[in-house]
Amino acid sequence: MTTHGLSRRILLAGAGLGAAGGLAACMNTSGGGGSGDEGGDGDGSGEIVFQNSIQDPAPKAAIEALVADYDQPVTMNSVATEQYRAQLTNYLRASDPPDVYSWYAGSVARAYASQGLLLDVSSMWEGDGACAGFPDALRTLSTADDGTQIFVPTSYYWWSVFFRKSAFEEWGVTPPETWDDFLALCETLQGQGIIPLANGVGATPWMSSGWFDYLNLRINGAEYHRQLLAGEHAFNSAEVKAVMEEYAKLIPFMDPDMMSYSNQEAATPFAQKKTAMYLVGAFITTHVPSDVVDDLDFFSVPVINPDVPTAEEAPTDGYFAAAGSDDPEASLAFLSYLAAPEQQQRYIEEAGSSNLPTSPDVDSSGFSELTKKGMDLLATTEEITQFFNRDSSDALQTTADAALVRFLSEPEEVDAILDEWQAAAEQVWDS
Repeated sequence: MTTHGLSRRILLAGAGLGAAGGLAACMNTSGGGGSGDEGGDGDGSGEIVFQNSIQDPAPKAAIEALVADYDQPVTMNSVATEQYRAQLTNYLRASDPPDVYSWYAGSVARAYASQGLLLDVSSMWEGDGACAGFPDALRTLSTADDGTQIFVPTSYYWWSVFFRKSAFEEWGVTPPETWDDFLALCETLQGQGIIPLANGVGATPWMSSGWFDYLNLRINGAEYHRQLLAGEHAFNSAEVKAVMEEYAKLIPFMDPDMMSYSNQEAATPFAQKKTAMYLVGAFITTHVPSDVVDDLDFFSVPVINPDVPTAEEAPTDGYFAAAGSDDPEASLAFLSYLAAPEQQQRYIEEAGSSNLPTSPDVDSSGFSELTKKGMDLLATTEEITQFFNRDSSDALQTTADAALVRFLSEPEEVDAILDEWQAAAEQVWDS
């Protein structure tokens, strides 16, 4: 990494730039690449300013190492995640914005693109571009409303119904093929005195959205799900009520202690074979003992409506660039470097991450069978969505938390709950 000259590169890294005016002032007085003092002339050789939100120690060290080895000058400003989230709009709207940003795919990126704030990276998805061989579902996830690509995904992880292979063998059961099979499996396990479904919605109420998301994907499809979270449908619609009818069937099979568990704490009875199945992200591998990791397997939530395309939840991380970048070619070159299979593999290995690479050219021969199966699942699904808040907003997630946690305790009040949810969601959409 390089840092030279008192410029936006230094000023943007400072703490306490919470006010939009102060942030903009720092940028406006920086004399950025557009004025010639940074060496940016639009040919791809200019210095890049990279705003980084990755804060966990090992992943942060991994991205720092990648940046340090890039063959052009890059200044990386690491900003605490919540501060970063609050200031991201200001960064992008500044007269001399940072060039490249780490963040998430989904609704936030599309919203910025609709405001003309993100660089068109479609060339990276064409010909021999760095993203050209990525799965089609990732292309869709990275596409703006106008059809251009505005995001570069570099890692993701899958959600599924996880179980212990040895437990299923002990209990004489097998993974279900259909939704009716799944409900019957829950009945069978409950009849053996085993709690069928783990969950932890106490300190992590957002976990209640996992089943909501998947049931909506399986009943109404990914397009409807995205539109619902964007405010184009109502939470008290007939389609959502159909989702809640299926959700209600699962509640009797859920761990009665789920309101006192976080998602991590719920992994303990699961690891102890007190609960049988857990709809959760692949991060569960970090919440159970290593010997249990080797015993894990999973199956996708079974099809309910065969008329909708297959879809999986896969929260996706990566990068986008500012439309106002001084040197768009330099931004594209840096994004291509980060998206290359060598850098993806190195980042995942050095970060100790359970995430999957998005590039099909990453050498996966050393990956576990569980991870390879996760890669196959995401490579073959027709649609990829993310988690509720990534496809909507943190504010809308709060409305979901309130509605769904109450629903888990009072499913008979579903109509009132959905009416209240819709009213709360309208306040978010109108704000």
